Amino acid sequence: MVTIAELLSRGLRYLEGTSPSPRLDSEILLRHALACPRSHLIAHPEEVVPRTLAWRYARQLCQRRKGVPIAYLTGEREFWSLRLRVDPATLIPRPETEDLVALALSFIPSNAEWRVADLGTGSGAIALAVATERPYCEVVAVDSSANALAVARQNAKDHDVRNISFLASDWFKALHGESFDLVLANPPYIADGDPRLEAEVLDYEPFQALIAGETGFEALERIAEDALCHLAAGGYLIMEHGPGQSARLVEFLGSLGYHSVASHHDLNGHDRIIQGQIIRNR
Repeated sequence: MVTIAELLSRGLRYLEGTSPSPRLDSEILLRHALACPRSHLIAHPEEVVPRTLAWRYARQLCQRRKGVPIAYLTGEREFWSLRLRVDPATLIPRPETEDLVALALSFIPSNAEWRVADLGTGSGAIALAVATERPYCEVVAVDSSANALAVARQNAKDHDVRNISFLASDWFKALHGESFDLVLANPPYIADGDPRLEAEVLDYEPFQALIAGETGFEALERIAEDALCHLAAGGYLIMEHGPGQSARLVEFLGSLGYHSVASHHDLNGHDRIIQGQIIRNR
């Protein structure tokens, strides 16, 4: 016989020193094991937990102590108020990426019928956030991973988002002759061997969604170049990038002929997003 309060106490002690947020982690994992809201744990600390569920919780605590990300243990992550499925085939959506969504939405009028491409969609987080906020837009989400696309399609189905389509493609490769008013991307931008990369991230999240190559700029620069052939007149390119990369990207986009090139900070004050616009005669 073990209660919610006792399990939370055990979980906290077990994760201390191995997790940056042991109390939160233990609450999330117990909420997941019991299939209840977190508020239930607070309101009913004396409730007795069935043995099978207590064992499930204990197994997940073991996995968390080894470094497995919480999102992979629960199979979900909230992004832009959308509860999304995630698994090891997809990068776990970060709060910082919501800043990219907010910037994108600031350019799209509420009733616009824009065509929007989301490159390397992963779980579909960016594409679904834009599609739900701008229901008249046509969103095309691409990824080179069939497993990631399966997760993204299921997320669209879960939220009944119908103004979005999914396509297997290595960036623009399968988008022959297609034109977009807005191209979005959160590509890999970490250099191989970067010592700042956390072991938890490198050990569990998909390598191809993290590591760009020797410099970290490989995917960013390729997308910026190829987007020139896919952006309509007046169209925007918006990409997430890593700390310390903005100066080179601003210069690079300017050299390609992009206008209104600007770098934006995330909520933590770090350079995070680059934008550029294509000006052509229609």
